[in-house]
Amino acid sequence: MNKPKLCVAGSSNVDLVTTVKRMPQPGETLMGSAFNTFFGGKGANQAVMAAKLGAEVTMISRIGTDSFGDQYYENYRENGLILDYILRTAEVPTGIAAITVDDSGQNAIIVYGGANQRLKPADVDLARPAIQAAGTVVSQLEIPLETTLRFLQIARESGVPTVFNPAPAHELTDDFFAVTDYFCPNETEASLMAGMAVESFDDAERAAKIFLKRGAKAVVITMGSRGAFYKSANDQFQVPAEMVKAVDTTGAGDAFIGTMAYFIAAGAPIRTAMLNASHAAALSVQKMGAQPSYPPYDECDFSDFNSR
Repeated sequence: MNKPKLCVAGSSNVDLVTTVKRMPQPGETLMGSAFNTFFGGKGANQAVMAAKLGAEVTMISRIGTDSFGDQYYENYRENGLILDYILRTAEVPTGIAAITVDDSGQNAIIVYGGANQRLKPADVDLARPAIQAAGTVVSQLEIPLETTLRFLQIARESGVPTVFNPAPAHELTDDFFAVTDYFCPNETEASLMAGMAVESFDDAERAAKIFLKRGAKAVVITMGSRGAFYKSANDQFQVPAEMVKAVDTTGAGDAFIGTMAYFIAAGAPIRTAMLNASHAAALSVQKMGAQPSYPPYDECDFSDFNSR
């Protein structure tokens, strides 16, 4: 299989993770049982997941000139990402995410965007060669809306497949759907953006129809332990989740998106890409943190689409 090329525009956050027995109630103070610092951010997570699988990944992002920014730049280098478009800004610090994880592996997250919010459309314009050379591009909503839109527009103009993870959920114009090949919310995001509850695959189908009508070419809705749902104008199917004991679900959705994008760039059928993404996500939740939990290719039991 040729080495897939991806270009990701998105956030770089340092995750500050506190472990507790249970989530606190409003106004309540709890003692934590552990504290760790990890590299995160949805864009960075998805990029690192693809890089760990062996993709050639160009990241477009902004980090601060603070110590967190220095550490993050080194993290990108160690994971083999192309650093040409990792930009630094002195005006605000590197983005952070304050994460609480309980004993069941569930999490609650507060994100401060910091330098991520200084990534501008002009920055992605500079990265046009990397976008045009990619087999797939990936973006989310932890950077300014206009920057995400410009990134997706350049990819569409260049004929590069676009994977758009609309997280965190945000009210979007039809312009976003018009340049999206794979619209990939989780069930919560799909509920908020479709204006309806998404609690079953039947609900996911109804929500997907709304997104298709708005212009997306295909919709992938991830649904946690229920698996994932796919719908396009000509096809729909469900992919099951692997049943494992979760230690920390932080970044599992990003593991799914990064793996799916990797296999799309490699030329795999979308069903295979999603099955392999579900497998990588299941492996990731069995370890603490986001990026540290992501498995390299040789630790995965992926479907071999080349032999079919």
